[in-house]
Amino acid sequence: MSPLLLGVALYVAAQFAVGIWVSRRVRTEDDYFVAGRRLGLGLATFSIFATWFGAETCVGAAGEIYSEGVTRTTVEPFAYGLCLVIMGLVFAAPFWRSKAITLADHFRARYSPAVERVAALLLIPTSIFWAAAQVRAFGQVLSSVTEIDAGAAVAVAATITILYTAAGGMLSDVITDLVQAIALIAGLGILALVVLGELGGAAGAWNAVSEGLAARPASELGALGTLEAWALPICGSVVAQEALSRAVSSRSATIARNAALGGGALYLAVGLIPVFLGLVGPRLLPDLADPEQLLPQLAATRLSTFFHVMFVGAIISAILSTVDSTLLVASSLLARNVLAGTHDQLGDRQRVWLARAGVAAAGVAAWILAAGSDGVMGHIEDASGFGSAGILVCVSFGLFTRFGGTASALSALLSGVAVWIVGHYLMTDAPYPYLCSLLAALAAFVVVGLATRRRSAPVPASA
Repeated sequence: MSPLLLGVALYVAAQFAVGIWVSRRVRTEDDYFVAGRRLGLGLATFSIFATWFGAETCVGAAGEIYSEGVTRTTVEPFAYGLCLVIMGLVFAAPFWRSKAITLADHFRARYSPAVERVAALLLIPTSIFWAAAQVRAFGQVLSSVTEIDAGAAVAVAATITILYTAAGGMLSDVITDLVQAIALIAGLGILALVVLGELGGAAGAWNAVSEGLAARPASELGALGTLEAWALPICGSVVAQEALSRAVSSRSATIARNAALGGGALYLAVGLIPVFLGLVGPRLLPDLADPEQLLPQLAATRLSTFFHVMFVGAIISAILSTVDSTLLVASSLLARNVLAGTHDQLGDRQRVWLARAGVAAAGVAAWILAAGSDGVMGHIEDASGFGSAGILVCVSFGLFTRFGGTASALSALLSGVAVWIVGHYLMTDAPYPYLCSLLAALAAFVVVGLATRRRSAPVPASA
């Protein structure tokens, strides 16, 4: 076994060991899904950052910038970082106060069990899309450091992520997130410093970045096209269950808010490193057949064995810290909100095992998607867009107003996802599918809400 492969295997084994050790403290469903609601500011901040900073930021965004450059429609890390900041300013504290574990829990309390189940059925695919992106990226990393072909590497990656997530749950997740975040920042920082030295310091790096910025034509999208590009990650993820679950796991509403703000700021700062590497990549590694191999190839050709192992571990950290969150979310929605009748009759131990079974099922679905895909960013777009328009509308009205009920919520959820499916999957040349789905969901909620309010209003007595 090569030193590189041995180092990666030991790193993954260490993550497993932590997960298994922490799993001994998992006694209840709250422990498994929201870490017993006892996170302090430091753990919550690094956990939000590590959860958000996944394969799309490292592998996908760097590859996309390598091939297309930076334009006004480049959303990584800018839009997704801003998304976390908005979540902290607007949604984190109110959602913590709701005491819900999942978004669908909130919908059950605010609207009805019917809305809860429809919302859960829309949210589960988004988590699986996101998990599929991480599994594919994990496979890319494994195939770059071993002789395993891409398909087998994806299968190995899926197996590792399923077993890792099922073992410890959220309690394990937030503890390993701290280690993974530190490893990620260190690994990206070391690679950036090595590349900076190769380019001749700050002046040479600035020249290379300027070349990268000038090498691609400006985007031809107009104002609505730019708005579509930014609305998808911001509106599509601002109430993402993966980040909100960290807010729910915090000790207080104040910690939930500040952790989201801190995680967003850290995400923006560290996310500039893949942007830099993507811009200077064409000078260092011209004509890459697969742009998503940029970071793995830079590490393989520029770093010593020790630092290469450290960098690969950092990328694996980014992937594991994200994929375990997505699988936990899919499992929590399935166990708590779709199988609610069966779930409520079980004891604590049986609920935890049901949750682990849900992780395995979601992981297998993510594996199937990853095996048939040709890129990371496509899954991220699906995760941001599928059903999220109606979710955002219902969460916003549900948390901050008493307007609207079951009928308006169901109409918003179904209208939003229907317009997205038609515009994004069936009519692939349709302009602005996400803006249209957001408008459809908002209009449906308001119109049906007004109509049901009028029908339920008392009829005035005749004179």
